[in-house]
Amino acid sequence: MSIQVQQLCSKLVTPIYNGDHPPLLTQFVPLSVFDRLAENAYIPIIYAYKPPSPSNTMLEQGLRKALTEYREWAARFSTDNNGHHVIQLNDEGLRFIEASTDRTLDQAMPFTPSTLLSLKPSFNGVNELALVQLTRFTCGSLVVSFSSNHMVADGVLVSQFLVAWGQACRGLEINPHPLHDRSIFAPRGPSRVEFDHKSVELTKGKIKEEYISPDNKPPYSRDDVILHKAHFTPEFIAKLKSKAATSSVSGVNRPYSTFESLVAHLWRAITRVRGLTEFQTTEIRISVNGRRRLKPTVPNEYFGNLVLWAYPAAQVKDLLYESLSHTAETIHQAVLKVNDDYFKSFIDFASYNLQDEDLMPEANSSLSALWPNLEFISWLGFPFSDIDFGVGKPCIFMPSFDPLEGLIYLVPSFAGDGGIDVFITLFQQQLALFEEICFSID
Repeated sequence: MSIQVQQLCSKLVTPIYNGDHPPLLTQFVPLSVFDRLAENAYIPIIYAYKPPSPSNTMLEQGLRKALTEYREWAARFSTDNNGHHVIQLNDEGLRFIEASTDRTLDQAMPFTPSTLLSLKPSFNGVNELALVQLTRFTCGSLVVSFSSNHMVADGVLVSQFLVAWGQACRGLEINPHPLHDRSIFAPRGPSRVEFDHKSVELTKGKIKEEYISPDNKPPYSRDDVILHKAHFTPEFIAKLKSKAATSSVSGVNRPYSTFESLVAHLWRAITRVRGLTEFQTTEIRISVNGRRRLKPTVPNEYFGNLVLWAYPAAQVKDLLYESLSHTAETIHQAVLKVNDDYFKSFIDFASYNLQDEDLMPEANSSLSALWPNLEFISWLGFPFSDIDFGVGKPCIFMPSFDPLEGLIYLVPSFAGDGGIDVFITLFQQQLALFEEICFSID
């Protein structure tokens, strides 16, 4: 069921310093090469709480306290004296919207794409770096939408901030504190660019609809894209991992992670659903967090982006007729290559060879589909279940709707069974076949 959401109030929320003198408001934070590689777009997260839910006033006051530690969310993009893009810590504020609807949460479930779009703010003409929308339902339930500009920080840091917001609402000290130093990615001297970053990080991030060959264009339109949730139980995942671990050729067990096994299974299933020809090549884009891959390691609390991507690729015939283990190994090897050497090579490449405008990709708003490719975004290791505003963990947690076919999120399930929820955008004409085969391991 679609719902009507009425906006009641929209204002800017600024940090509160509890009587302390605020810091100087002319401080600039330079964007790192990883920030400038991120898409200049807003990433919305939706989560819901059953009654008794926290009051808007308590949420606002907690947010103001959290912003004293995470000032970048109340900042604005600017340029320094050399024309480089920076974040100006001017405390202008985060957009805070209060809204309501005349439906209960149960009546609105499951969320349709139009409902999801109404539960988050519009990004048209926005210069704030983060936006919050609180939507109240007649049953007392609350849906919180947090949307943040991807150039400011990645999902690892966003999850840390949301936990900190909850701590502030509960009157706790924010712990751990974010690490704000974005200057830690210094290029090496002499520079050692060992990989073809131009054709990977730059070219692959700037695909436009008009550049796609007719053979690789999807059979349906943007209006046909829907969001579907598939729940995978721990028992199914255990069977999947066992199947992936056994090579049909050698019979030797080679364990793969939950992520590798599930992504391999979904890649194969969606390839079958799409009906691609056997000799087409399909690739998947997987974000790789550099915090644990760089040496020395970078703390999870690092405020900024620290992500590059792996691009496993395969011919359709191999996905359809080779083993699950074969597909999992393709994924494993591609991700393995995005290591310390690769990250440092990219830092050298971007620092010495590129200007801001070369790095910054444009938003792919013209794309209706990633066809014949896919993008997997994993939130499996993020502490979203710890987002507690004083009333316990959320009952729903999910991405918002982006009408781009082939975009897939892996999220820890809030069903309480330890499973995984997969949110997938696909064409509605192909949903029935996907539901028929996605829970088949054979």
